[in-house]
Amino acid sequence: ASKVDIMSRVDPTGVHCKEHPDAPLVEDYRAGDQICSECGLVVGDRVIDVGSEWRTFSNEKAGTDPSRVGGPENPLLNGSDLTTIIGGGRGDAAFDEFGVAKYQNRRAISSADRALMNAFKEINQMADRINLPKTIVDRANNLFKMVHDGKNLKGRSNDAIASACLYIACRQEGVPRTFKEICAVSKISKKEIGRCFKLILKALDTSVELITTGDFMSRFCSNLGLPNSVQKAATAIARAAVDLDIVPGRSPISVAAAAIYMASQASEVKRSQKEIGDVAGWLM
Repeated sequence: ASKVDIMSRVDPTGVHCKEHPDAPLVEDYRAGDQICSECGLVVGDRVIDVGSEWRTFSNEKAGTDPSRVGGPENPLLNGSDLTTIIGGGRGDAAFDEFGVAKYQNRRAISSADRALMNAFKEINQMADRINLPKTIVDRANNLFKMVHDGKNLKGRSNDAIASACLYIACRQEGVPRTFKEICAVSKISKKEIGRCFKLILKALDTSVELITTGDFMSRFCSNLGLPNSVQKAATAIARAAVDLDIVPGRSPISVAAAAIYMASQASEVKRSQKEIGDVAGWLM
């Protein structure tokens, strides 16, 4: 049977039958025609079949890829990551007298693109380890691309720059992570990530929102297995301490940990300083 489809009355291409402009068109993908459903007039003959270019059967061997196109284009790479793959030849014409294939795949990647690809891979792996969404990964990739193109951090490790970009992306997307969390999933020290963080902010002339106790309260309480009532009490304690200027210059992480300790001691679900310190200390 011929592969046909009924188009909607409003054709986005503007093609219609002159005699019946309101009549829906029938698309015959096999012949590439657009046909008026009222009189049968062929009003278009350049229809492109946007469906799959192959058919899949249940008894086909697994692992075969019938697709003839490559992966999606990456706009962050200077070479656009567009390549051509030459299929394996068959017969005597595909080999020389020594049995070596005449046509081989040689993918020349510039050093700049190779550095970008390695950094993007590292950012993606770190984000996977702490369950960060793709929006943060994309922002971190863009930050690294801007730093790399500007050559602002010469002499710094690309892994350290990638870790700092991921930290900045988390802050800018409103889901901040601590240096210790980023350090735990990377191969770079907390001190080096902090240095790159400051240099990137200065080089790109950007900023991040200040972290607060509320950014870490829910995760701390969740890791400690505390109920919602304790979390609410700890949040109120931390907010009051900040509003009354009782803890000037203190880290929001330390304030959150202290508030959780006070709230837990006043409840039936008590947690010791060591338990809270293990959670907050690992994240600090």
